[in-house]
Amino acid sequence: MRKLIYGMNLTLDGYIAAPGHDIGWSGPPSDELFQFWSDQLQATDVSLCGTRLWHTMSPYWPTVDQQPGATPAEIEFGRRWRDMAKVVFSSTIEKADWNTRLVTGDAVAEITRLKAEDGGPMDIGGATLAGAAMRAGLIDEYVLATAPVLVGGGTPFFAAVDNWVYLNLVETRRFPGGVVLSRYETRR
Repeated sequence: MRKLIYGMNLTLDGYIAAPGHDIGWSGPPSDELFQFWSDQLQATDVSLCGTRLWHTMSPYWPTVDQQPGATPAEIEFGRRWRDMAKVVFSSTIEKADWNTRLVTGDAVAEITRLKAEDGGPMDIGGATLAGAAMRAGLIDEYVLATAPVLVGGGTPFFAAVDNWVYLNLVETRRFPGGVVLSRYETRR
């Protein structure tokens, strides 16, 4: 059975985007934090995302190697992202490139099916998709890279859940710029 990991950068008050889907609060990550996320991506077999995250990632990362000023770390991350298996859950996207399968049906049923397969870990991104997986009890691990900024509203990292979810803290790390990484496993 595969492990499902939900991890993102978020504000201290718990948002992955400020009002208007603004992610400018995060600025460019430190080299160390960027390397952490790149290593996470390298250890992931399948990446699951929703429409908004797909629209954020797909215009830039597959061709970052063609961007003037792209760093070697960005090029490596882009290559990893482009080449890895991805599943996009959307009822509005008509086509998804770069080793991506599009799912328009029941996301929870498909994630449940994917988790039951043999293989390495999967990551899930995007608040709406992750929220559905959270409510269904499918997320095994949460990775929060919390930045020292308050935005007062926007898209929360955690969706409303129907039942309490107990977690075990398994790691904390500090990164430059005051970012604190916390990793939790779901207690089952």
